[in-house]
Amino acid sequence: MDRLSQLEFEELGTAYSKHRKQSLNLLKQKKQPSFGICFDCDGVLARGTLPINAAKKAFKKLVDDNGKFLVPVNFVTNSLNKNSDKAKVISEWFGVEVSPDQMVQAQGPLEMFTEYHNKHCLIIGQGKVIEIAKELGFKKTCTIDDVAAAYPLLDMVDHGNRKKVAEEAIIEKSLAPVEAVILLGEPNKWESSLQLIIDLLRTDGKPDHMPKSLPEKHLPVIACNMDLEFMHRACIPRYGHGAYLVCLEALYKKVTGKDLIYTALVGKPSEITYRYAEHLLTKHANKLGFDAPLKHMYLIGDCLDSDIVGCNLYQQYINRLLKRRNNNIDDQGDQKNASDSYDPSLQESRNIPTGTNITEQTVNTCMGILVCTGVYKPETCPEPGTDEGEEKYPGHRDFDRNMELYKPEVTLNDVNDAIDFIFEQEGMA
Repeated sequence: MDRLSQLEFEELGTAYSKHRKQSLNLLKQKKQPSFGICFDCDGVLARGTLPINAAKKAFKKLVDDNGKFLVPVNFVTNSLNKNSDKAKVISEWFGVEVSPDQMVQAQGPLEMFTEYHNKHCLIIGQGKVIEIAKELGFKKTCTIDDVAAAYPLLDMVDHGNRKKVAEEAIIEKSLAPVEAVILLGEPNKWESSLQLIIDLLRTDGKPDHMPKSLPEKHLPVIACNMDLEFMHRACIPRYGHGAYLVCLEALYKKVTGKDLIYTALVGKPSEITYRYAEHLLTKHANKLGFDAPLKHMYLIGDCLDSDIVGCNLYQQYINRLLKRRNNNIDDQGDQKNASDSYDPSLQESRNIPTGTNITEQTVNTCMGILVCTGVYKPETCPEPGTDEGEEKYPGHRDFDRNMELYKPEVTLNDVNDAIDFIFEQEGMA
């Protein structure tokens, strides 16, 4: 064979380089994951402040040699913390860099509720709740202590306050009318908060007199985290914010004869939270350099009532959304339905705010994986999706009990087994 000329050799080299570049691009595209993983925290990754050993093994499979995530990941938890604080804790647990924008805590979706960011909002909860509210976009806030100081004669369930009022002069502090109640989490003194919140709802935000009749529509009430119980380091589940909501609803009904109406319910199992979780998964995928749309979303959780029910509710939401897209339903006549994420079949308290600026909805399957390291225990809990124990329903009253929603995609021992299952499903084993 004749020796190749210099020109032919250069042309061959150029062709080879072009072919190799195309092959690498195809390989890169093929390796781009079309799925994301959402982790619950308490009972899945840790018990209280102690990480679970299986979670340490799982996270070694999720990152490359440089500690960079191989797939989009976020953390969907009904806890209440600053995102930066929670991200730092998870980073320290597993030696992986977790950013605040990977956190989907109970209050996270309130970032989308811009209509209330400029209203004077009462913020309920413990810890850094005012800082958290400001991070979410709320600009004018007050606490239950501010309300008590402005109206010192209201909090008479506190006997110490009765004595103080009797012995000292009554000094009221000025406070603008409250325009919305934001329940981030359970407060310290339940009895005082229950009293004062209901006072505000009965008086349209200014409890300086008893009105002749109730407002036709009470102040907007937005609640985060409906968990009746959660798993901490104790051997028995502990009361969560959902227990406080039960008390608030029952007292309001008893005092007024009317049902408390929620403007929004966020946190698991709300469809709002899972839509927000998909939004952040897509953002994390883009941050990792992936541009392929996400098609599958996995949630690893330990609680049927929040994690698994939430996944299945979101799957129903997706199915209805896809049906509307396929049928080319024209909702332009109704401003509320102009948003792609708005679901006209859902009650308002479980719907995405209209006009929300979030990433396109692309996921077509949302799968819940149940693990046995937290609330769910096979030896003490009914089989998922069965009617056993139907008289005990810990879910929120605005979410109808449907046993079909309690069926996980699969039940596994722990989160390490869950990652193996997901990778096998996605061809990454």
